[in-house]
Amino acid sequence: MNVQDVLNDKVAQELLASKEMASLAYTWRDGTPRAVPIWFQWTGSQVVMCSPVNAPKIKVLESRPEVAVSIYNNTWPYHALYLRGTVKVERFDGVAPELVGISEHYAGPDFANAWISQNRASGLKWARIELAPTYAALIDCETRFPSASSAVFRSLLGIS
Repeated sequence: MNVQDVLNDKVAQELLASKEMASLAYTWRDGTPRAVPIWFQWTGSQVVMCSPVNAPKIKVLESRPEVAVSIYNNTWPYHALYLRGTVKVERFDGVAPELVGISEHYAGPDFANAWISQNRASGLKWARIELAPTYAALIDCETRFPSASSAVFRSLLGIS
């Protein structure tokens, strides 16, 4: 399957529209891996995340933009979407445009309005982190199993 076929899959679309947090993985300055939970928004072609400009990950992502993003649920049957690519980081002198919609999606409009108002009043600067995936894969533990345990899953579920 190519990237777009995976992203258009029903399971991928459910995860991309969900309130599950993403895990953003990147390589730190010293070459060691890092992974952080982060809210995101799917635009139809990009995963957009926001972070304060002064967060340590912003400088690192600007110099080491290769990332992996995982989005998965926590209930059986488990679903997981794996994405990879190169991020673009855009800095703002205030709130990144997507922060409003992302905050509303995860925490509701009351929280989002208060959160955005506080951010604007504080003068905190935000960054937009954009990933247009160049790799995408799915596991749904129903028809697409982790490769290492595929035979075991198929046997347990009576699938030949």
